[in-house]
Amino acid sequence: MSNTRSTSKNLQLLYEDNHLIVVNKRPGDIVQGDKTGDIPLSEIVKQYIKEKYNKPGNVFLGVAHRLDRPTSGIVVFAKTSKSLTRLNKLFAEKEAKKTYWAVVKNKPPKSHDTLTHWLFRNTKQNKSYANSTEVNNSKKAVLDYRLIKKLDNYFLLEIDLKTGRHHQIRAQLTAIGCPIKGDLKYGFDRSNKDGSIHLHARGLSLIHPVQKESLEIIAPVPDDPVWNAC
Repeated sequence: MSNTRSTSKNLQLLYEDNHLIVVNKRPGDIVQGDKTGDIPLSEIVKQYIKEKYNKPGNVFLGVAHRLDRPTSGIVVFAKTSKSLTRLNKLFAEKEAKKTYWAVVKNKPPKSHDTLTHWLFRNTKQNKSYANSTEVNNSKKAVLDYRLIKKLDNYFLLEIDLKTGRHHQIRAQLTAIGCPIKGDLKYGFDRSNKDGSIHLHARGLSLIHPVQKESLEIIAPVPDDPVWNAC
């Protein structure tokens, strides 16, 4: 994974108020604790809040959604239980619009399209398989993509997620012959040196759960030659 992980000192803050804190996750950060025992981003953000505001005792921080470990981009945390409840509702009711960027090796069949698959999640492999028809225990997955730039050896796609399934973008793009750069698990031929994949949660627009104003957030891409070409 990326040599630079987030710490409470180098956190890439995109937005903060009394209710929410939005950070630009680096590839390699885990959002919530897992079996690796690595310090999750949620704990790092808590530490940041504790240090910045000299808070004694435990800091409340709610995790409303996740990003896969090798991806980068926008993660929203709730600073109060009230904002967490409302954020969860926004995400559950698809009121929050998420936009992703993905760098893929092959040109997609169309310059823009809506992909609909049935995703089956294999928990042992921690992998999802995209099927064109419904299979047992599968969930419907829908996304829109459009080709926004042709790079020297790759193509940059912008993706609007309509559903939020496990590894959805990775599985669906592989199903149309466009695995994401660096994503060995989903069929790309070699990994990125730092273990990242070229999938980035680029944009988020939602109505602020407490203040009720519209919030538009854009996350800068990681600093590497391919992303910089985008």
